[in-house]
Amino acid sequence: MKYLLGALIGLEISDGLMSHFLVRGGLVRESNPFLQPLVGEHGFLLLKVFGVLLCAIILWDIYKQFPKLALVSTSCFVMLYGAIVAWSSYVFFITRV
Repeated sequence: MKYLLGALIGLEISDGLMSHFLVRGGLVRESNPFLQPLVGEHGFLLLKVFGVLLCAIILWDIYKQFPKLALVSTSCFVMLYGAIVAWSSYVFFITRV
């Protein structure tokens, strides 16, 4: 579970950094309407970091009482953010070529 949470934190922060630089560079547009006004600002990165840390704490707490549920849900989040980071990387490399 610790490795999954570490991967989740790393992927979420990577997603935030990539989104931040891609939007600031004018290469992409944020599709999340709640985050659109924040992307490109320093508050966006802080929100991403604090948000994922809060989620990791909540998932760890769930893990104590319901280990299977926490492992499955955390694995799904890691796969989702892995796909998002892969897509952002793809967009970055395609727009740079």
